[in-house]
Amino acid sequence: MDWDKLRVFHAVAEAGSFTHAGDTLNLSQSAVSRQISALEEALSVPLFHRHARGLILTEQGEQLNRTVREVFAKLAMTEALLAESKDRPAGRLKVTTTHSFGVAWLAPRLKGFLNQYPDVSMTLLLDDVDLDLAMREADVAIRMHPPRQPDLVQRSLGEIRWQIFASEDYLKGAGAKPERAEDLDQHRLILFGDRKPPVSDVNWLAGLGRAEGAPPRSGALEVNSLQAMLIAVRSGLGIGAIPEYLAEDTTGMVRLLPDAKTPKIDMFFVYPEELRNSKRVGVFRDFLVSEIGRR
Repeated sequence: MDWDKLRVFHAVAEAGSFTHAGDTLNLSQSAVSRQISALEEALSVPLFHRHARGLILTEQGEQLNRTVREVFAKLAMTEALLAESKDRPAGRLKVTTTHSFGVAWLAPRLKGFLNQYPDVSMTLLLDDVDLDLAMREADVAIRMHPPRQPDLVQRSLGEIRWQIFASEDYLKGAGAKPERAEDLDQHRLILFGDRKPPVSDVNWLAGLGRAEGAPPRSGALEVNSLQAMLIAVRSGLGIGAIPEYLAEDTTGMVRLLPDAKTPKIDMFFVYPEELRNSKRVGVFRDFLVSEIGRR
């Protein structure tokens, strides 16, 4: 199998069309098509189903693409490791974490890291679904749970606690501030709805202070974004529980039930074993530990 043809095949498989793959590879559509036809002829198997709306991998194409994706991911990792000099970290670092933590906490701090290490560049991938580090979908991850894959290196980054807030305007309109968890029955709650993030008990507020076996409270608003929950709380819509990294600016908000038992989120810095000696991974890990230690 010719490496150039495999590179073209991988681009087409990921793009789903000859045209888009050609744009990525800086080749014409006809050149891409010829390369794929030549590869299919050499292998004596069809790799794509052609139809009017694009291309779909055949079973054989899926099998080949899985292998090619893994090979090119390993090559990319090796290239990045070789690019690092002996004296200083260098190269691109692909970092993934949850959308909320990435937007509210990580992104505002990246300027300091990249200024300190100008030879490192970064891709930030925000997704509440875990990306596959073994398949090189990202280099490192900041996760709100221990890694589930056994072949990943992990470093504890500490814990995040939840806090209960309402706006001053909401409490004025409600007439009374809840003094006990049971008082939440008389208030409007803002809860996380629809797709759950990687925190198993994200809606613990709905059951706080309820008798054992009693159904949880329903929310006046359910929304699948912690940032949206914070905005809704600020707007005076109701009471919500948010992680402390979102509550750094509490202007106009009142913390409620400070003695309530709230869950915690354990954070981990995770990366593949192959990157254990990577300088850019090491300095980013140390940067995170330092920044989190300032909280």
